[in-house]
Amino acid sequence: MRLLIVGTLKGQLTTATKIAIDNGAAVTHASDNEQAMRVLRGGKGADLLLVDVAIDIRDLVMRLEAEHIHVPIVACGIASDARAAVAAIHAGAKEYIPLPPDPELIAAVLAAVANDSRELVYRDEAMAKVVKLAQQIAGSDASVMITGESGTGKEVLARYVHTRSHRAKKPFISINCAAIPEHLLESELFGHEKGAFTGAIARRIGKFEEATGGTLLLDEISEMDVRLQSKLLRAIQERVIDRVGGSRPVPVDIRILATSNRNLQDAVRAGTFREDLLFRLNVVNLKIPPLRERPADILELAQHFARKYAEANGVPVRPISVDARRVLTTNRWQGNVRELENTIHRSVLMASGDEIGADAILTPDGDRLDQTKTPPAVAHATFAAEQVTRALVGRTVADVERDLILETLKHCLGNRTHAANILGISIRTLRNKLNEYADGGLPIPAAGGGEARAFVQTA
Repeated sequence: MRLLIVGTLKGQLTTATKIAIDNGAAVTHASDNEQAMRVLRGGKGADLLLVDVAIDIRDLVMRLEAEHIHVPIVACGIASDARAAVAAIHAGAKEYIPLPPDPELIAAVLAAVANDSRELVYRDEAMAKVVKLAQQIAGSDASVMITGESGTGKEVLARYVHTRSHRAKKPFISINCAAIPEHLLESELFGHEKGAFTGAIARRIGKFEEATGGTLLLDEISEMDVRLQSKLLRAIQERVIDRVGGSRPVPVDIRILATSNRNLQDAVRAGTFREDLLFRLNVVNLKIPPLRERPADILELAQHFARKYAEANGVPVRPISVDARRVLTTNRWQGNVRELENTIHRSVLMASGDEIGADAILTPDGDRLDQTKTPPAVAHATFAAEQVTRALVGRTVADVERDLILETLKHCLGNRTHAANILGISIRTLRNKLNEYADGGLPIPAAGGGEARAFVQTA
């Protein structure tokens, strides 16, 4: 977390600095807007600007926009200066902190900007394999390609790799290749010299130099123009970059991580992505499975987000009801973890009573998430499968199969034909299994939803 403090903060500068450093921030000071811009252009960079309201914040915002520097601003001033606080927000500050600075408030703002709460939460074996591989390669300097659908947590995994590397105490710099216009991306990556193009009013250090010693994440690299890819390839191969308008190469020492939600082999065949660049980036591939293929992670993540957003919104931490769990585990989650997180955030705000019920699991439009075309019996079977797999350690395949068959039959109200169709087995196989269980003394759900009884096979 890199914090740039701008201004004198009316004598509170030392206190604010100490609080920030105690919370893990690397702090740089600037007396005014001009000096702040020199710091930002010079490669030290910042994740957050803490700016005295006495500074012309609107001027600072305009300077940042003119040079395409994206960094949030938090204004601060004496607690009674309400007019200055409102003016700062109108000028473009994201938040206002009263002085003297409160340690908990400063810590909360730093955590929100750094997004330290983005923990790697997982339980499913499919995700555990990916994390194990990430742990194995984290200590190397090998380039890593992280692939997966949108919302699966590619940047979270990238940060996980960085924090477990020998570069952990150096910068982690991320740039979204899809969010920056093509004509600006080269300057953002490699920097530029004064006068290199219209609007280049001063030398600007790019992300490669800003990340020196640390890690550079190229997010959604598949969206990068193929012409810029050749310059990126040279930077990766030779560890030198050329600023736009520069006359000499600049050495850099970084580790490259990249993400993509597309199949880059298809992009290579289509001629939109260089094969030699893919080889350079894809030394190790961490492929994150979609959430629908990690069923054990759904409830683990849901509980994590329920706690997180209850604390963030000052409401009681409520458990997720059985019915709500069924809704969550039977949903397809096309938006993956991002969609699940937003859904749980809504549920925390909408829930009433002692639990988060199914009626609080809503779509963005306010409809119940379980109001879908999924047949109820299929939904029940899916939920039963998730419940059975929660405690597999120490159990045999036969035990798991038996519990799944009996649970599915129960939810089908004893209808053998319906249960066999859901389980994907023949009615004869199902009858044989039930006869085997009955011989072992197990109660078998009766047809029609009656009391469980010993199953007797008829001719």
